[in-house]
Amino acid sequence: MISIDPAAQSERDNYKLLIGSVIPRPIAFVTTLSEKGVLNAAPFSYFSIVSSSPPLLSIAVQRKNGEAKDTARNAIARGELVIHIVDESMAAAVNETAANLPPEESEIALTRLSPIASEVVAVPGIREAKVRMECVLDQSVTLGGTEEAPTTDLLIARVVRFIMDEEIYKNGYIDPVKLNPVSRLAGSFYASLGKRFEIERPQ
Repeated sequence: MISIDPAAQSERDNYKLLIGSVIPRPIAFVTTLSEKGVLNAAPFSYFSIVSSSPPLLSIAVQRKNGEAKDTARNAIARGELVIHIVDESMAAAVNETAANLPPEESEIALTRLSPIASEVVAVPGIREAKVRMECVLDQSVTLGGTEEAPTTDLLIARVVRFIMDEEIYKNGYIDPVKLNPVSRLAGSFYASLGKRFEIERPQ
């Protein structure tokens, strides 16, 4: 076995080990509105469930040169965001939104994705997503770096509306095959759902 002290190597080297080992990671495609009303959209794979009561999701948004990214800044300023689950049919379009654009430009313009009005929040969602969750910001926490210059904005989002394609929903459950989600690996690699197996949990 190889033993590596993360304090003895660069942030980039630690990043490569994390994204190469914590796999597969679900992808949150997040829309927010800027203070000027520009629709921002970006994918994040530092994403997970926090709680089901209330329904809470976490998204860690890495800062760039100490500056908060548009997603974090908008979510914190407006207190709202929409989180979409990325499926294989929209993966290429979502990847386009990872482009580094200035705040006054919408990443949606780079794609054929269609904004759609939300039911509960002011932030539009994306019509093509099979699952979207309208959220309010429950809290945000700055992490990493120093108190004066953190490296991450951790967003805890509370779901206030689940919206999903009727084709994937049955009797309170989501069919994972029909959802056909994609997950993030390292580098430029993604993975589809692939082989499934079942193991009964102990009583």
